[in-house]
Amino acid sequence: MGTRDSTGAPAPAGAPGSGAPPRRWHGVHKALADPLRVQLLEALWETPRSASELADRTGLPADRLYYHLGQLERAGLIEIAEYRPLARGKVERVYAPAVTEPPGDAASPEEMAEFLGSMLDATRADIGAAYRARQAGGRREVDLLRGAVRLTDEGLAELRGQIEQLAARFGDRDAPGSWVRVVVALVDLQDRPPPDTAATDPERPS
Repeated sequence: MGTRDSTGAPAPAGAPGSGAPPRRWHGVHKALADPLRVQLLEALWETPRSASELADRTGLPADRLYYHLGQLERAGLIEIAEYRPLARGKVERVYAPAVTEPPGDAASPEEMAEFLGSMLDATRADIGAAYRARQAGGRREVDLLRGAVRLTDEGLAELRGQIEQLAARFGDRDAPGSWVRVVVALVDLQDRPPPDTAATDPERPS
């Protein structure tokens, strides 16, 4: 099983906070239960912003946003990208989407289920926001595809490589265009046959 994204989507090259250790999502469903938090997260995907800049975007006082930003931060959805210096020695926090990763192979089924539930919650919020924007007269594209293919070990490795290349090709944060959420899951539906020892053991005579 493999997922080819870090935050429900491939992390854009040079994304803020990309040098920090990846974090896991916690309590994403609760964090995304408020439409305002979804709006804040969408704004941060466009570009990192401070609370005052988000206040200008939403038309709400910055003091009213700190609680919601804290909820998103505790859920692992956003992080502080930098501290921007202000006048008189003050600083303000600049927020950006957090770099997250799925649990590793040693994770328990419960940990993996929690992560996948959070990923689906985040994706559902994205799709819901897109359809609400459509109803309001905006232009949003939504494409969903679910299918099954048969892949050998070599084919699976090749497909993973192709997905990584596409993510790198279209992951330029400064490129023109609209942000698009991409979620890809490669999940085996049955056990794989054991590897061919004749092909993998270098000491076995051919």
